[in-house]
Amino acid sequence: MVTAFQGSLLDLGDDIRPTPLGDTVKRTELAHGAWVDVRPSWMIGADALFLRLHESVPWRAERRQMYERVVDVPRLVGFYEEGATLPHPSLDAAKAMLDMHYEHELGERFATAGLCLYRDGKDSVAWHGDRIGRGNTDDTMVAILSVGAPRAFLLRPRSGGDGGGSRVAGRRPDISDSPLSAESLRFEVGHGDLLVMGGSCQRTWDHAVPKSARATGPRISIQFRTSGVR
Repeated sequence: MVTAFQGSLLDLGDDIRPTPLGDTVKRTELAHGAWVDVRPSWMIGADALFLRLHESVPWRAERRQMYERVVDVPRLVGFYEEGATLPHPSLDAAKAMLDMHYEHELGERFATAGLCLYRDGKDSVAWHGDRIGRGNTDDTMVAILSVGAPRAFLLRPRSGGDGGGSRVAGRRPDISDSPLSAESLRFEVGHGDLLVMGGSCQRTWDHAVPKSARATGPRISIQFRTSGVR
């Protein structure tokens, strides 16, 4: 299913848990009322967690209408609705810690968990914002825990009506179709890193995980969202 995963021997034990947040989180204020928080190496035992999620999550492939044809979505996915049992106890602990840290600012708790498996550098997600539901009109937060091999995570201000950059006739918009602006940001996330997008970020900025031409190991992202946001 995926290329071989090379985990750290120091991170493959049975101790899998998030670490306290507090003042370890670094916030970057963005334009238009958006912000992004980053906490490197948040999850102890992140490589072991990757292996357990890879084995236990009922991964499924999706297909999507793209212009005149149906194409494979270039990643595998899993989704846990509000109240569903998460696939590993450390994710319940992570959600509880995120709620403790952000609930006062957010005004509510995180509710759902979406998982994406990027099997190698060919898997990706194009420019988008989580604007299905309340994310299209309200400020919200999306907290992303990344386990496995690091991948680039890009952020740029939203432009145009589709939020996806320029279109090339007859094919899907690609990250390379629109160069990054001076305001854009790039993060390398994996091995237990936490990245949280907040404020107006889903409405006024887009994010993407680009394809990689170099040999890249697999990565799983776990996205915690509030109720009614996808």
